[in-house]
Amino acid sequence: MDGNHHSEDVWRKSTRSASQSNCVEVAGLKRRYVGVRDSKDPHGAVLTFGDGTWGAFLARVKDGSLDL
Repeated sequence: MDGNHHSEDVWRKSTRSASQSNCVEVAGLKRRYVGVRDSKDPHGAVLTFGDGTWGAFLARVKDGSLDL
């Protein structure tokens, strides 16, 4: 999706990223979706995930299943 369609959405990045510019940002989008974009290219592509998919991803991050 084109990032320009999401200019009204509230984007945020992790507080753990501090002043780093190479981060991803997330936003709660209309109709129960979560958007993810590159913080260096806010007008670029946006990946969208349904609530359930995003929730499952976060659960795996939190339980360490995706640790490298």
